[in-house]
Amino acid sequence: MKVFGLLIACSCFISGSLGKPPFPEEEKDPKFWHTKAQRALKSALTVQHLNKNKAKNIILFLGDGMGVPTVTTARILKGQLNGQSGEETVLEMDKFPFVSLAKTYNTDAQVPDSAGTATAFLCGVKANEGTVGVSAAAVRFQCNTTKGNEVTSILRWAKDAGKSVGIVTTTRVVHATPSAAYAHSVDRDWYSDNEMPAEALQAGCKDIARQLIENIPNIDVVMGGGRKYMIPKDTPDVEYPTQTKHNGTRKDGRNLVQEWVNRVKDKKGHYVWNKKQLLSLNPNNVDYLLGLFEPSDMTYDLERNAETDPSLTEMVDVAIKILKKNQEGFYLLVEGGRIDHGHHEGKAKQALHEAVEMDRAIGRADLLTSVYDTLTVVTADHSHVFTFGGYTRRGNSIFGLAPMVSDIDQKPFTSILYGNGPGYKIINGTRENVSTINYNNYQAQSAVPIASETHGGEDVAVFAKGPMAHLLHGVQEQNYIPHVMAYAA
Repeated sequence: MKVFGLLIACSCFISGSLGKPPFPEEEKDPKFWHTKAQRALKSALTVQHLNKNKAKNIILFLGDGMGVPTVTTARILKGQLNGQSGEETVLEMDKFPFVSLAKTYNTDAQVPDSAGTATAFLCGVKANEGTVGVSAAAVRFQCNTTKGNEVTSILRWAKDAGKSVGIVTTTRVVHATPSAAYAHSVDRDWYSDNEMPAEALQAGCKDIARQLIENIPNIDVVMGGGRKYMIPKDTPDVEYPTQTKHNGTRKDGRNLVQEWVNRVKDKKGHYVWNKKQLLSLNPNNVDYLLGLFEPSDMTYDLERNAETDPSLTEMVDVAIKILKKNQEGFYLLVEGGRIDHGHHEGKAKQALHEAVEMDRAIGRADLLTSVYDTLTVVTADHSHVFTFGGYTRRGNSIFGLAPMVSDIDQKPFTSILYGNGPGYKIINGTRENVSTINYNNYQAQSAVPIASETHGGEDVAVFAKGPMAHLLHGVQEQNYIPHVMAYAA
């Protein structure tokens, strides 16, 4: 019993809530809850008047790996970062009037990967695991199954309709999600020709970086990481010239960045690789923008150098200001891509801070657009085997301990846990005691040891607002999403 009491105190200490009441005094009064519910009902009644306008602009926010447990814990974290208990916080995406569920399976996988899912929510067809921009008739790794099985994306549809188009991501711009917008590849990992087998190159397949420059040559805005896949092998990186791991990877000797610059230099085109260059641009004087801020993926927001690397919100701000100049409107794909990476590493803190930052970007987009002519959709490609529980008290730090010890091994445990992953640790034949560890770079405990935590297979939420948002309702296949967006526009 003493241990139990000690752990409750420890958990409260972590949350910074020691001495505070467990919940606001006003919540004891039934009137508080009735009033809040009536306010929500009044708001819901306005949704009966459906927005059937034509969508001039379309924005898709894709939280990679942002399953429902990630949304909930990000909500709590956002509130706690603002000094609140967190549970009652409202995310920007929570404000969207329509919410549905998407089934995420790939044609050949019950639990999907980000390539097959990206093909679904961008190209409108379900596809095989590990492939981008090709139908399920294409077989992963088999170059000769590419031709004739290519499928185009809503980014391409929007461009053909005269709209401006953009891609903003926190991963490398040749990663699974963004690449499905412009590439057709039977392997998501063919970032440059350096990552491709000789037989695929000989058979005429193109690497993804090359396809970014060649397939849709007039994408108006592209921002993210991935410089090294665009420049010749062994060429030092502009930001990290002494670190050979960041050198260029291209075997064909092409400098795709320079090719892009040469193509748009007389068309108000700009290439930037750091925050200062990006924020010094006047969007009114920019028609084309390529921003590559890291050799590979961008750094976690929690670890980001705020002087040199832009946040997702800052990138979205510039992107929309450039794209919205087109009188025909725009399509913008925004990926909070490193939510997924944090979970794979078992580092929930990194993952959740990424999700909170994406929510900030959603808020910024809201300020720059109008719900009357802009359809905004927020969703995930898949979930993760990530959970939180343990009967934690109201206001408990989302990264804190449950207020009890296990009745099996008599050790404390954190509220956040993974079904599998790198956080599985046995010390002296028993589970690690987590009460004394540093939570900053902590790998949450997992039930099964595995080097990289896996995706989850459950449905993901789809939040929608703006013209025709009501069509995103019920439980739908994931490939339904771009069809609604195209219809709305």
